[in-house]
Amino acid sequence: MKELLRNVPEKLLSLALAVVIWLNFAAQTDLAGMLAAPVQFRHYPDDLEISSAVTESIQAEVRGSAGQLRDLAGNMSAVIDLASVKAPGERTFTISKRELNLPSGVQLVRTVPAQVRLTFEKRARRFLKVEVPLSGVQQKGLTVDRLDIEPPMLEIVGPESKVATALNPVSDPLDLAVISDGSEHRLAVYIAEPEVRFVTAPSVKVKVHASHK
Repeated sequence: MKELLRNVPEKLLSLALAVVIWLNFAAQTDLAGMLAAPVQFRHYPDDLEISSAVTESIQAEVRGSAGQLRDLAGNMSAVIDLASVKAPGERTFTISKRELNLPSGVQLVRTVPAQVRLTFEKRARRFLKVEVPLSGVQQKGLTVDRLDIEPPMLEIVGPESKVATALNPVSDPLDLAVISDGSEHRLAVYIAEPEVRFVTAPSVKVKVHASHK
């Protein structure tokens, strides 16, 4: 027993050093893994829009130490530089180590997909009439004479071809059961074309003009 208890501090120190050396070795062990990277864009052209489907993220197979891969997980993105895009058309971008901004010592094996192809169109604007659908049961004896919609039209912006074919935006239904003469209702407005967006807040104020008969 005395032999076991002899030089206990020195033995504990040696054990601690051995653990530190092992952890350091494990962190430096060469590993490979697939990491997700969201796709981002730099130098987006002011007068163009992406009209094709956009790849939201890629999978990157990388090789490096366990510590490096652990630090990269959740902190890596694929940044595509659009500075060379000056006119409408299709453009292809290859994902490389530069787009991923990998640190020294980390090797890029491959990405899935390896390339991203985008279609660019001119940015266009257009005013569309807002349609207000009705719902519910109208109160007995109450007749809706007219609806004043403010603003009557909303401006949309997006890729030229999508803006040209976009249908009129539609508000949330106006409930006839709760209206009265002079009542005002704030309604959100929806547009079905996902590639276009509203320039201003997507809502309208509807004033009801009704009479009892």
